[in-house]
Amino acid sequence: MNIKSLSLTVITLFFGLQSMAQVVAVVGNKKITLDEFKSQYKKTEGLTGRPGPEVFLEELVRYEMGVQEAKKKKLDNHPIVKERAKQEMYKLLIEQSISDQVAKIKVTERDMLNQYRRTPEIRTSHILISVKPDATKEQRAEAYKRAQQIYKEVVKEVKKGDKGRSFAELVKLYSDDTLSKVTGGDVGYLSSVALSPAYYNVAKDMKVGQVKGLISTQNGYHIIKKTGVRSYANADKTQLRAVVFEQKRKVIFDNFFSKLQKKYDIKLNKKAVKNIN
Repeated sequence: MNIKSLSLTVITLFFGLQSMAQVVAVVGNKKITLDEFKSQYKKTEGLTGRPGPEVFLEELVRYEMGVQEAKKKKLDNHPIVKERAKQEMYKLLIEQSISDQVAKIKVTERDMLNQYRRTPEIRTSHILISVKPDATKEQRAEAYKRAQQIYKEVVKEVKKGDKGRSFAELVKLYSDDTLSKVTGGDVGYLSSVALSPAYYNVAKDMKVGQVKGLISTQNGYHIIKKTGVRSYANADKTQLRAVVFEQKRKVIFDNFFSKLQKKYDIKLNKKAVKNIN
């Protein structure tokens, strides 16, 4: 390399370094460099209504003014700010500790098939005797009494076979679920993800055509009729894959905290929170 080329290279590097450290705004004692601006502006890629560089720079200046003004008012000591800082630290800890393991999770066809054998998608119809979340003990007792009476009527009609009223007819007479009432109580094929555990676990073990009650959920009391089981070939594979992935992620998550727990003296008073709704 000759002297002229070397000089040109040095000059290029000099101005390149200057560009990297170029200041695009000064707010109080804070200098916003071109690199900082580019880093923040890049985060807006793909956003609808993405602002132009000059408008974004103004927004960045306003943001910095707001942060500095908040510090002057000592808002960095506010309980809300401290709580959010704790939340961000927690998320960062999890990300740094287990994100690599989570990224390596693989869900195979066998994993999904085994999971589906345990938790298939089932089709049911139901009669709901609703109970409001804020219902009193007396109101709950009244709803349960009504549900028992309806269930006795349903069982009686089922025993009559073809001579009795159909389940769909009984739904129209008694169910409080206005959405499924128009379909004879049919709620379609649903998985364990979409149904209350209490509802799903009972229905899963029923035979197709069987009627059972009373099943208590947060919505009230259910009388269930099982009408079908979907084959694995027709199952929602996307949802199933997500379920298996989440199970594997949970194992990693639980292992991390099991190890972490050994470092801390922890005492629980579960009795104090047992009956809190």
